[in-house]
Amino acid sequence: MTRSDQAQLLQRKAAQDLAVLDRLLDDAAIDDETLGYHAQQAAEKLIKALLALHGHDYPRSHNIGLLLDLLASHGIPLPERFEALQTLTPFGTVFRYDDLPLEEDTPDRRSWPPWS
Repeated sequence: MTRSDQAQLLQRKAAQDLAVLDRLLDDAAIDDETLGYHAQQAAEKLIKALLALHGHDYPRSHNIGLLLDLLASHGIPLPERFEALQTLTPFGTVFRYDDLPLEEDTPDRRSWPPWS
């Protein structure tokens, strides 16, 4: 598979996660962990697509901070509003199998990147 094909595949897969988010974001019956997981997956796949498109390898990792660092190290810029994407990492790891901590001031899901 060429890098271009790989990038296109990752983009299509990210679009599937984004479609789930688009449909369910305002549905109170859908928990934050599930939506956060799809947000994390979309971000991860899009960052990996950018790396592939620019001809760079990437690790098998759900750590968005690590992937953002790779983008930066290769000089691939992202708009400032996407710098907070790394806050989604726990949704692809910890909160996939555990509950979100109960906090009185839990931010509204619409404030999560990339919507913020």
